[in-house]
Amino acid sequence: MSEERIESILVQVSKLSSMRPNCDVGLIGLAVMGQNLVLNMVDHGFRVAVFNRTYARTKSFMERCAVEPCGSNVSAFETLDSFIESLKRPRKVVMLVQAGAATEAIIQAVLPLLDEGDVLIDGGNALWSDTVCREKELAGKGIHFIGSGVSGGELGARFGPSLMPGGSKEAWALLEPIWVAIAAKVDSDTGQPIEGAQPGEPVTDGEACTTYVGADGAGHYVKMVHNGIEYVDMQLICEAFQLMKELLQMSPDEMSVTFRGWNEGELNSFLIEITADILQQRDYGDEDHFLVDRILDAAGQKGTGKWSSQSALDLGSPASAMAEAVFARCLSAQKDERVTASKLFDNPKLPPVTGEQKELLIAAVRDALYCSKICAYAQGFALMGEAAKEYGWNLNFANLAKIFRGGCIIRARFLQKITEAYQKQDDLSNLILDPYFTGQLKERQSGWRKVVSLAAEAGVSCPAFMAALAYFDGYRSATLPANLLQAQRDYFGAHTYERTDAPRGQSFHTDWPNPMRPQQKI
Repeated sequence: MSEERIESILVQVSKLSSMRPNCDVGLIGLAVMGQNLVLNMVDHGFRVAVFNRTYARTKSFMERCAVEPCGSNVSAFETLDSFIESLKRPRKVVMLVQAGAATEAIIQAVLPLLDEGDVLIDGGNALWSDTVCREKELAGKGIHFIGSGVSGGELGARFGPSLMPGGSKEAWALLEPIWVAIAAKVDSDTGQPIEGAQPGEPVTDGEACTTYVGADGAGHYVKMVHNGIEYVDMQLICEAFQLMKELLQMSPDEMSVTFRGWNEGELNSFLIEITADILQQRDYGDEDHFLVDRILDAAGQKGTGKWSSQSALDLGSPASAMAEAVFARCLSAQKDERVTASKLFDNPKLPPVTGEQKELLIAAVRDALYCSKICAYAQGFALMGEAAKEYGWNLNFANLAKIFRGGCIIRARFLQKITEAYQKQDDLSNLILDPYFTGQLKERQSGWRKVVSLAAEAGVSCPAFMAALAYFDGYRSATLPANLLQAQRDYFGAHTYERTDAPRGQSFHTDWPNPMRPQQKI
């Protein structure tokens, strides 16, 4: 389609739309996620107004709409004023722009154009505490503000994401029909995603992967922890890959078959599925080599995993596997230093693993992956529990597990088990205590321990496997060495300690250099 033709269409659409407000929702930010979310909304019958800071991208998107096609259900605008005027009242404006300064700039530009009762929705990966401040500020001006996590990548945005909105219930009531319509759908009994009869066909049946999360920043907080869990999930899969490569000398296509088999069982998940696909991919133009072997082993990150770990430290909620996943990415980025160090140290030599031993070890890696995954999710949900208590959010963990079952990156079969665990006991303090997960950990921990031991013996770095196991062993221990630690703190800093033979909350101090000096009750 020629540029002149697109320009003509844009002019006509703008003139038509400016005659009266006829759009159900507006979206600002036409990067890949924004474009796909618009097309998703159109698929479900909504008329959408669009605006982008650079008009060239708007024109490009309208060309895509002409091909999709979107008909007259997308209206493009060159100015914010005309964009806002095209929206039915109360107006609903979705922002999908870069978190931080870009989001703040859009808010300040749009705010003077909005009326009392309008809703502004931030669908980016904003820091949850920023969302708390923005919601409070805009509420004072009579404007509703929702911070909504949007997970699923570009395909999720196009055909059904997992959506995690936080804000006032009044604001959610206005947004709910749109979010429920465009969210991924799952079978309510099995938790398995439902797909359209034809590729790209809108799905209307099933349980929507969205729910009201809670007040102010709750939605973005839950999305942040979702991403923290995602970091661990990915790292654990990578460690399983590394173990099979280093200990078993398996080729990528052999591992692909293994992961594909695992995806048929309890490890079924989006991340396992795509791992199987990735490992069978040959290099472009060179069929003798696998692409994964030619990708540089230096990982990037965008900050949400780090935010999750920082929040866990702030709240005193142990999320060691999550933190190790973040640090593993940091360490991977130190490529040149690692190459230098690799020349100084030799790996311990272990006898080759073959035959039945190989099959047994593959099964042990699978068990280690599943047990570590349980602990990673346990840490994530426990962290959200601590945040709920600290910030006054009434989080429903069964509902949160439900909306993770489809659309999002961490969607997995065992999220149905997490849903069922919280449905049986809504005040469950830790997933490890649920009978199903307790049973799985009892059954599989021997393989987990074997894998971690072999990794240590062979010099294969598995920080997330090891951290998850250390967390499990610490959580299941009635006694930890923190009694000595408290004595040390009291010795050098008079920080006091509690006694096992006194009521909890009573503090004592000892003048440690004199072993005969009596203890002082504080």
